[in-house]
Amino acid sequence: MAAEAGKIDPMHQFEVQSIFDGFSIGGHQIAFTNSALWMIIAVAALWLFMLGGMKRQLVPTRWQAAVEGVTGFITSMMDTNIGPEGRKYTPYVFSLFMFILVANLIGMLPTGIVGIHPFTVTSHLTVTGILAIVSFAIVLVIGFWRHKLHFFSLFVPHGTPVVMIPLIFLVELMSFLVRPFSLALRLFVAMTAGHILMKVLAGFVINGLNAEALWVAPVVSLPSFILMVGITLLELLVCAIQAYVFALLTSLYLNDAINLH
Repeated sequence: MAAEAGKIDPMHQFEVQSIFDGFSIGGHQIAFTNSALWMIIAVAALWLFMLGGMKRQLVPTRWQAAVEGVTGFITSMMDTNIGPEGRKYTPYVFSLFMFILVANLIGMLPTGIVGIHPFTVTSHLTVTGILAIVSFAIVLVIGFWRHKLHFFSLFVPHGTPVVMIPLIFLVELMSFLVRPFSLALRLFVAMTAGHILMKVLAGFVINGLNAEALWVAPVVSLPSFILMVGITLLELLVCAIQAYVFALLTSLYLNDAINLH
């Protein structure tokens, strides 16, 4: 926690810091950062979760039941939003959902490892932007691969008057192109805002306890601590909701590319 003279910087937790120098590409030094470390930790945690739940025992363990429950949830979502053809894309949407969920939850850890504070990678627009752009690119590839130039009919709703087609086409095209930005911004803003609020409340608690006046702690620190606990529980829920929303919208965009009307 960054603190100087009793001041706590709520933005310090989002700072990307170099852990050690990595390698050089084209004269540019590529460092291994705390962001990269926690992404690797998130992937490792997800791999362990899946590894422990794919033993296919006749009587499933709780671990296996948890894995099957999550995979069944995503499969059901794909069947509902896309139909049977959506199952071939279930592994991607499942991986997307689980990575975001695990990364969000890991960022909520109260303590780090080997002195490195937990880092919420989804609080950076570059990370959420890459996830959104990859998803959007997959939608475009599938759309043009399946429908060729007929894919552009997605931007002209059925029954549109001929005179309105140019305007409606532009509006629908702009709405379509904004999708990756809205996907990235929604996750980025939700995670950033929640962590800033928790850090600010933690600052109230710490500074209230360190105040010379005895009345400050019960008046400022105690209510702030109670509110911080409530916000933390809400943020845990937001972690799951944002992962679900990202996966849900991705499946809906895939449906537009697959089931073009």
